[in-house]
Amino acid sequence: MTNITVIGGGIVGLATAYSLSLRGAHVTVLEKEDHWAGHQTGHNSGVIHAGPYYKPGSLKARMCTAGNQSMVRFAGEHGIPYDVCGKLIVATRPKELPALDNLLDRGLKNGTSVRVVSAEEAREIEPHVDALKALKVSSTGIIDYAAVCGTLASLIADHGGELMTGTKVRAIRDEGSKVVVEHDLGVSRSDMLVNCAGLQSDKVARLAGFEPAVQIVPFRGEYYELVADKHYLVNHLIYPVPDPELPFLGVHFTRMIDGSRHAGPNAVFAFAREAYGWRTVNVKETIEALTYPGLLKFAPPFIGTGAHELARSLSKRLFAASLAKLIPAVRPKDIVRAGAGIRAQAITRDGKIADDFIIQRSGRQVHVLNAPSPAATASLEVGGHIAAEVMGEPSPYATA
Repeated sequence: MTNITVIGGGIVGLATAYSLSLRGAHVTVLEKEDHWAGHQTGHNSGVIHAGPYYKPGSLKARMCTAGNQSMVRFAGEHGIPYDVCGKLIVATRPKELPALDNLLDRGLKNGTSVRVVSAEEAREIEPHVDALKALKVSSTGIIDYAAVCGTLASLIADHGGELMTGTKVRAIRDEGSKVVVEHDLGVSRSDMLVNCAGLQSDKVARLAGFEPAVQIVPFRGEYYELVADKHYLVNHLIYPVPDPELPFLGVHFTRMIDGSRHAGPNAVFAFAREAYGWRTVNVKETIEALTYPGLLKFAPPFIGTGAHELARSLSKRLFAASLAKLIPAVRPKDIVRAGAGIRAQAITRDGKIADDFIIQRSGRQVHVLNAPSPAATASLEVGGHIAAEVMGEPSPYATA
């Protein structure tokens, strides 16, 4: 039996471990937090994405289209609540219409269930939205990804896997034909190592003696939610047309699976990889990020945007004004803070955003160095692809 150690108990790590266990491998999962989905997975907006944003033919596009279906199927099989409620991507200004048309083209090429709707039809779906024209993406859904992780962990255990939380990795080395991982609960020896450490993935790679092609730079996304008596303003999901010059989608509205209505996120530089608020600062990690050549090359064109994001982070009034571009009825008194998430933004040394999945292999090690959105949606596809790679099987994504 092949023994494999997976580092990281987010949805990509657990989906990978689950896929490996289905192939007969004995899996050990190491997670430094005391629970699953402690970081990116447990702090996202819970959207099952459908794929109109992604470059046709890219790993993200292919895995998202398939992942949308496999995630819905998995949730149905295991009794995890979900709702394929659809979403609107709305153009509120004439200059956004060409970008909306481009999203339609991409969506159709990616096999997404998407169509153009008029302003009148958009308001039939979302009566309070402001739209010149919109795209209706019927296959977008909502789910609780932390609940998905709990189910994956249970299934791994059912297949004989070993699950360890509260287990920070301290050292990694090759020893003969084994990969040895020293951690807080002892030592794990295995035939292969899979690094799915998310925010810490590049650090774990270096710990294993592998030099990654990117460095993780953390950006915090802060959320508000509508107060209960304003839930009627949002029926489903409402997104803006993303600015093609910017790396983030922009603030949007999401009806969560628990019935709450989240609004956000913005995007501000985080002063630690796990800084969920302004008071959390890690000086070493901040210096590492701010002196990284890739960030120094990437940042200058976005200084103005960054300043606006910072101001919006500090001002509820500005945050509400951004939301009012989509739903004019929203006022500052209608929103309350609702936590934050950290985006593990991978940046190359020459200052480019790593836009697609990056999965690199070195000997008996596989490192997932970039797993951006829609990683949660596509997690079962990503996990299956990695498992096939590790076990020497063909993968439908191998040529991407």
